[in-house]
Amino acid sequence: MSGAGRGERAQETREAILDAAERLFAEHGVGDVSNRQIAQAAGQANNFAVGYHFGAKPDLVRAIVRRYTTETEGRRLRMLAAIDSSAGSGDSGGPGGPGDLRAWISCLVRPATGHLDALGVPCWRARCLAQFDTVPGLRRIVIDESVATPSMRRTLEGMFRLLPELPEEVHRERSDMSRLLVVHTLAERERALHEGGGTARTSWEATATGLVDALAGLWPAPVTTETG
Repeated sequence: MSGAGRGERAQETREAILDAAERLFAEHGVGDVSNRQIAQAAGQANNFAVGYHFGAKPDLVRAIVRRYTTETEGRRLRMLAAIDSSAGSGDSGGPGGPGDLRAWISCLVRPATGHLDALGVPCWRARCLAQFDTVPGLRRIVIDESVATPSMRRTLEGMFRLLPELPEEVHRERSDMSRLLVVHTLAERERALHEGGGTARTSWEATATGLVDALAGLWPAPVTTETG
């Protein structure tokens, strides 16, 4: 087999492992799934295939998160280009412009909902990410990988420019609230679709609108100063 053929075969194996890990983590949690189970679910006779291709479990988690952020990055960059276009037209404070908080919040939410919509049903990605969120060390990987992308950094900078009076500790608190709301809302919708049950919203687009509405109320909400 040529070098190119071996490379393609290795990439196919990696994708199969990522798919299997994503499904098993979503269904059973990260701690209850072994590399051996992932390898078998991916159709690999070698029980050490996961370690060979990805290393330790945190490295596998990082690869899953990077696959997700690679997909959402392009969507977010296109949304940021639309904000730039609005600014260039001279309507920077209008809907969709850089002075519109909802436009920046949409850049947080809609790349994820659009990506999940494109994956169809069944899908395990949102539930897998929600499982990572329950493990402190893995949660740190998800946050670090997500915030590290150029589009996310720019989105957060755009949001925070519109909230200059918000104290740093409140920034951190509301960032955590936002992450929890988005991650677990998407996971619950994905689960309901997978199980064929009812959902709060009729589509991923409508789910995005509901999340944008909620976050647009959360971020500029009054800050009560503690006393005593």
